[in-house]
Amino acid sequence: MGTTRRKFTLEFKTDAAHRVIDTGRTVVEVAGELSVDKGSLARWVRDERRRLEAAAGSSDEPLSPAERAELLRLRRQVAEQEKDLAFLGKAAAYFAAMPPKQKGSL
Repeated sequence: MGTTRRKFTLEFKTDAAHRVIDTGRTVVEVAGELSVDKGSLARWVRDERRRLEAAAGSSDEPLSPAERAELLRLRRQVAEQEKDLAFLGKAAAYFAAMPPKQKGSL
């Protein structure tokens, strides 16, 4: 029987990559600590370094850890609010489709 493939969120991958980039620890150390494949973590680190270099190449500076955390929090909040709006739109359509009841009729 095969093993189930684990899926990681973008937030987890970014945080794991920054454990290597910001602390100077090796990929093997952090991969063991997080129980992830060292090849996967190395790829995440490489991708994050490319992203940071691209940001450094532009006039924008890379996000600080506090700014990154705030950005992730705001993205989660926007996603939750989009779900709420979708639900409210469906509820409004449902109630708009119902004919109003007449007063005085039984």
